[in-house]
Amino acid sequence: MGIILKPIDVVDDITQEEFTEKYLKPRRPVVIKNMARKWPAYQKWTMEYVKEAVGDVEVPLYDSKKADPAAPINTPTTKMKFADYIDLIQKEPTDLRIFFFDPIKHAKKLLEDYISPKELMGGFLDKYPSMFFGGKGSVTFLHFDIDMAHIFHTHFNGRKHVKLFEYKWKERLYQLPYATYALEDYDIDNPDFEKYPALDGVEGIECFLEHGDTLFMPTGWWHWMKYLDGSFSISLRAWDKSWAVKAHSLWNLTVQRKFDDIMKSNFKKKYMDWKEKVAVKRAEIALKRGLPK
Repeated sequence: MGIILKPIDVVDDITQEEFTEKYLKPRRPVVIKNMARKWPAYQKWTMEYVKEAVGDVEVPLYDSKKADPAAPINTPTTKMKFADYIDLIQKEPTDLRIFFFDPIKHAKKLLEDYISPKELMGGFLDKYPSMFFGGKGSVTFLHFDIDMAHIFHTHFNGRKHVKLFEYKWKERLYQLPYATYALEDYDIDNPDFEKYPALDGVEGIECFLEHGDTLFMPTGWWHWMKYLDGSFSISLRAWDKSWAVKAHSLWNLTVQRKFDDIMKSNFKKKYMDWKEKVAVKRAEIALKRGLPK
């Protein structure tokens, strides 16, 4: 059977009423083709433009290697000047990515180039939205966002492959305890079902983003992304109205993250080995019970 992926809904434009009823309330992803075409960024945001705007600011870079058991989450692999990194991803494939960097803090003029989609919903969070850069072939590991926000993720200067899974599949995706990411030992793009049988039958959604496409990812959706070209994206984040979701976000950002960092620091590989065993056990139980239903 394998992993069952359905194509995502794609619209050129959408009204607030249609967006609310079809996607926001039921928390379903959608790609909006024309939203960013109204932004100055649609024309302006080339590699050379952002390189010149941000310049030689040193940025943290991440690769595709399994996380260090002793390191806090989102610990960078190395650092590089932003301009040099842009040169690198234009020149050759690399698995180095910029993750959750805020170049707009260093280039305030970029604030003029995008428009938050407040005509669709309210509750937008970031004064300086996060941007993500990747070289051809680089991969963002399977995870859901720790703050549980709704995300409008707009892509520029290339293509990106995205796979999405509802939050309810967390056990079958081998979610690690006290974390918002999955076991890193399997490749969701080419899984070994004999070794990770709980993945067999998992249902998700797939899409391919091109320049100017905006992906709406509702709160809690797991996502895996692969850069098919050296390119970049911007994420605009908004709160869900649910107080339960907000409480979940607060728990993730404070208690859970702090506990996880302390345990990693003190017990390192022993703690990570325990987490991985628990993830496998929970996945096996969920599979036997036919979860989620």
